[in-house]
Amino acid sequence: MKITIHSSKSVKPAHGPGNARDAKPSTTFDVVPLTVFDEVNHNEHVTGIFAFNPPAPPIAMLEAGVAKVLAEYRDLAGRLVTDNGRSGKRAILLNDNGALLVEASADVALGAVMPLQVGPEALELYPCCDCAEELMLVQFTLFPCGSFVVGCGFHHSIADGYGISAILIALGKAVRGMAFDPTTLVHDRVSLFKPRDPPLVEFEHRGVEYTVPRVEQKAFENKSIDDDDDVVVETVHCSQEFISQLQSRISVGECLTYSVVQCVVAQLWRSITLARGLEMHEVTKLHLAVNGRGRLVDPKVPKGYIGNVVLWARPTTTVRELVDTPLCRTVELISREIACINDRYFRSFIDFASSGAVEREGLVRTAVLSEMVMRNNIEVDSELGIPFYDIDFGSGTPFLFMPTYSTPQPVEGAPFLVPTFTGDGGVVAYVPLFRRTVDMFMSCCYSLPQVAEARL
Repeated sequence: MKITIHSSKSVKPAHGPGNARDAKPSTTFDVVPLTVFDEVNHNEHVTGIFAFNPPAPPIAMLEAGVAKVLAEYRDLAGRLVTDNGRSGKRAILLNDNGALLVEASADVALGAVMPLQVGPEALELYPCCDCAEELMLVQFTLFPCGSFVVGCGFHHSIADGYGISAILIALGKAVRGMAFDPTTLVHDRVSLFKPRDPPLVEFEHRGVEYTVPRVEQKAFENKSIDDDDDVVVETVHCSQEFISQLQSRISVGECLTYSVVQCVVAQLWRSITLARGLEMHEVTKLHLAVNGRGRLVDPKVPKGYIGNVVLWARPTTTVRELVDTPLCRTVELISREIACINDRYFRSFIDFASSGAVEREGLVRTAVLSEMVMRNNIEVDSELGIPFYDIDFGSGTPFLFMPTYSTPQPVEGAPFLVPTFTGDGGVVAYVPLFRRTVDMFMSCCYSLPQVAEARL
């Protein structure tokens, strides 16, 4: 497949009549501080591609839609800066510099490259985010069959998965000439997540979300891994039938049924750990993103807010306990740790991150993907429940959504979970692995636990 770039331009906000925010704010508000959740999240672009059936919208309509969305969400048209007036914290400069829009075409029908894999071909379907200043990047690729792919990148410091889906759904409406629903437009990033008075830090956040910086950033040591051991992304298809069997075997004898995410993540954690060939005494940790939108209670996060509201559950065990005990025990551990990341925990984090301790002690965020998964650990990002399949540019919802990566290569041990595009209840896991571990991993991940094991 050959991709030809026809144009690459910066699209500015379309300020003017018909936009809810047609007047630019005063210079007093030209800098919007990041929230404590924005600050603690991954400092990189997150990328993905969406494939649609024909007919494709004209590129002019897509450009107009991007301009309209930028007028409603000026954050997306700004740039990340360091606000020296806030102890060096980062902020969004509302300078209306715009988003990047790339127009491209392919030389083969989309069906000729399906099923699309996360690899070199997919890399050409979204803009390069390396050193990109834009917070929003979009590439529109038209195929000879009339199908089209929209590839995008959003900086994680300004939006999480739910925020990105809200932006793209709004973009689809703008392209179709539909008005935005005022109840879904939330522009207040400043007053949300204020600390309590008096603050109440109930949990330990040092060494969890924040840590003391290392004097020397050192790659993890593992003599069994060659420097040239490349990372490939394996696609794991978990059918509804497979998931149902997994859930039933794990939940035998229990008074509750564990969620799809918990069961699939437990299976992946065990399979990746077995494939890595770690020593039994070593400790392994799972980092699992937890959405705070339904957990923060008073006040609640308003519907339509696009910024980050994510922390992580961190279940921890030894390799021996993970691989030698029943899988239901791993699921219990995951479920218990997720339950701990509740309203009290989120509020405690807000109070800690707002206390000035981070600045006084020179703490740095732990959300650096390559360090979170180094050698023993994994991080799983679940897109299940995020309404990416509600995006519509005029030809219906996408028939494929695939998360990709903005780093030079995918990070080993950092899977993504997405629902199957057919909506049949299945799950697709995109799992980055060292090539030498693929066969072992694939033989493990489709192996169901014995029913007898689940009863132990």
